[in-house]
Amino acid sequence: MQLNIQSKRVQPDIAILEMTGRITMGNDSLQIEWNSKQLIAENHKKLIFDMTKVSHVDSTGVGIIVMVAGRMKEVGGELRLAGCNEHVAKVLLLTSIDKIVGLYPTPEVAAKSF
Repeated sequence: MQLNIQSKRVQPDIAILEMTGRITMGNDSLQIEWNSKQLIAENHKKLIFDMTKVSHVDSTGVGIIVMVAGRMKEVGGELRLAGCNEHVAKVLLLTSIDKIVGLYPTPEVAAKSF
């Protein structure tokens, strides 16, 4: 399944990337990097990856999440992950992503936590 990404803004200054599909090795995953770079260039400091509709994450996906989290920190911002299903959450916990990026049950809860 192809990865689809929709970008939206939540007031006052939070950007959300809604993802549908699989975050795995390949060109599709580069969209996450490009979208994130664009949001950082637009001076967004609060970014949420809405992963409610993400069915699978592999090591490439984990790497992209870590990279985006690092870039956000460099500009004084923060990345949060929201809505991960059981499989995706298990991968993220096994790779200790939760030590780098906050995991939240919904985008709304993630937004309130900033």
